[in-house]
Amino acid sequence: MWRLCWGILFSLLVTACLPVDDVAQGPAGPFANDVKVTVPPEALAMYRYMRARMSVLAGDFREAHENYKAVGEHDPDTAYVRARLAESHLGLGEIDDAVREAEAAVRLDDRDPGSRRLLAGLYGATGRVDESIQEYRKLLELDPEDSRSLLYLGAIHLAEGQFEQAREHLERYRKRNPSSPLGPYYLGRVLVRSGELALAEESYAAALELHPSSSPVLAELALTQEFRGRRDEALKTYEKLLNVDSRNEWAGERVKTLRSGDDALADARSEFDRLGDREATPGAARMKVGLVYYELGSLEAAVTEFRLALAERPDDQRVRFFLGLTFARLEDKEGAAAQFQRIPPGSEYFVDARVQLASVYQGQERYPEAVAAIREALEEDEGRRRELFRFLAEIYRNAEDFPKAIEAMHTVVELDPENDRVYFALGALYDESKDKDNTIEYMRKAIELNPDNAAALNYLGYTYAELGVELDRAEELIVRALEISPNDGYYIDSLGWVYYQKGDYARAVEQLEKAVDLAVDDPVIIEHLGDAYLKVGETEKALQSYRDALKAATEDEQMERIRAKIQPLEQGV
Repeated sequence: MWRLCWGILFSLLVTACLPVDDVAQGPAGPFANDVKVTVPPEALAMYRYMRARMSVLAGDFREAHENYKAVGEHDPDTAYVRARLAESHLGLGEIDDAVREAEAAVRLDDRDPGSRRLLAGLYGATGRVDESIQEYRKLLELDPEDSRSLLYLGAIHLAEGQFEQAREHLERYRKRNPSSPLGPYYLGRVLVRSGELALAEESYAAALELHPSSSPVLAELALTQEFRGRRDEALKTYEKLLNVDSRNEWAGERVKTLRSGDDALADARSEFDRLGDREATPGAARMKVGLVYYELGSLEAAVTEFRLALAERPDDQRVRFFLGLTFARLEDKEGAAAQFQRIPPGSEYFVDARVQLASVYQGQERYPEAVAAIREALEEDEGRRRELFRFLAEIYRNAEDFPKAIEAMHTVVELDPENDRVYFALGALYDESKDKDNTIEYMRKAIELNPDNAAALNYLGYTYAELGVELDRAEELIVRALEISPNDGYYIDSLGWVYYQKGDYARAVEQLEKAVDLAVDDPVIIEHLGDAYLKVGETEKALQSYRDALKAATEDEQMERIRAKIQPLEQGV
C-alpha cells in the first residue's frame, strides 16, 4: 500500500517542477547530454494527489477527478484514495461511478467511517433504502453515538412510515446533540404522523428556542396548531414566519384562509401532507445538515451534503442555490456560476440566483454578463425592481459606465421618491462623473428629506469646500454632521478643508491632525494635512505628510500630484 514517507516527499520536492512523465528530460544547452532523471512512481502519485487536493479546494472537480484517477491507477488498494475518487465522481454528477468507488473504498477498509458514510448517502440518494439503512447501522456499530447516522436513520424511517424506529433514533440524536434544532424538528414530524399533536407542538417549540428564525419549523408548528383547532396561535405563528420570510406566498395564503373563516382544518391536513412529502426525506435532512456545515464554515463538508441531497432530489432548487453559495464562499466562481445558471425561471430561487450570478460575474469584471443576469431577474420579478435597479447601478458604476449607472439610479429614485439615501447615492454617482451641479442638487434633496443625514450634510459641505464656494454654508453643514457623528475622521477632514479654503490655516492644521488620527492611512486626508502644514511654515512636517500620503495612495493621478509637491521640498525650494 502506498505510504507517505519522507523519501517520497523529498522526491516530490526535487521533481515538483518537472513534467509529469515517467522520465524527465534534461535541459537543452550546455546540459543537453546530462543523465536523464527518473521520477519515482511514488513521487508522481504524491504529486497527483496534492494536485487533486488543490483542485478540490479550488472547486475544480474535473481536474481533481483526473488526478485522483491517476493516483488510483498507481495504488488501487488505498481506501482513502478510492473514497476521494468517489467524491469527485459525485461532484461531476456521475452517481453510478461514485457508488462503485465508494463500495471499493469500504471493501478495502470496512472500519473507515468516512467511506461508509459516503456509501450510505449514495445508496439513499439512488433509492437503495435498505442498503442505506444497513450502512448506517454498521456506522452505529462502529460508534453507537454517531450523530449523523442517528439523524439520517431517523429521517429514512420517517420517510418509510416506520415511526417507532424513527422516534428511537431521533430521541438518541436529540440527547447526543441538545443544541441542534434538527432533533426536535424531526421528532415533531414523527409525533404529528403518530397523532401526538400536543407533544409535536412542544417539540417544534423546542426547535424554535434553538433556531427562532427557522421557516420550516414555523410552518409546521402553525399547521400543527391548525390541526388542534388553535387558529389564533396559528395566525401568530404564520405572522412570525412572514417576518422571517416576507416573500413566503404559501404562508400569506394560509393567513388569508384562516382570516376568511373557511374550513381551514381540512385544508391544513392536505397542506401538511404536501409539506411533509418535501421535508421528511433523507435528502431534506442532508440539506439541513449541509446548512449547519455552511453556517459553521465547514464548506467542503457542506458541498458533499448538498451534492448528495441533489443526487436524491435533482430538481430541488433550494439545495442547488445553497450549493452555489457554498462554492462562492470557497472562491470557486465557475462552480458557483454553474449552479446559479441551472436554476430555471419560475423557481422561487430564480431571482436570488440571478443576483448571486451577477455578483460572481461582477467579481470577475464580466460586467455585460452581470448586467444580463440582473435584466433576467427584472423580467421575472417586478416586485423587486428597486433592489434590482440599485444593484444594476452598482454594476455600471464598477464598470465606470456612469451614464448608465445614473440612469439606473434615477429609476430607483422614481420607485422610492421619499428615501433620502437613494438621492444621496444618485448625488455621489454624479460626483464620480464630475457633474458637480447635479451632485449639489441631489445632496440638497437628500437633506430636505432627512435633515439628519450626516453623510449628505458632509458630502454637500465638502463639495462646496472643494469648489471654494459658499464656505460659510459649507462650515455650517459639516458642523451639523459632526453634531450627529462627532468622531468621524472624514467629517473632521471636511471641516479642516473648509478652514484651509478660508485661509484659517492654524485651525485647519488642528482639525486635520485629528482627522489623520481617526482615519488612519487615508491618502487624501494626509495630503490635506501636508498642504496645511506648508501654509503655516512647517516644511519638514509637510514633506513627511506628503511622503506618508504617497505610500498610502493607490490612484495614479493622486500619486503624480503628490510627487509634484514632494520634489521641490526635497530640493529645498
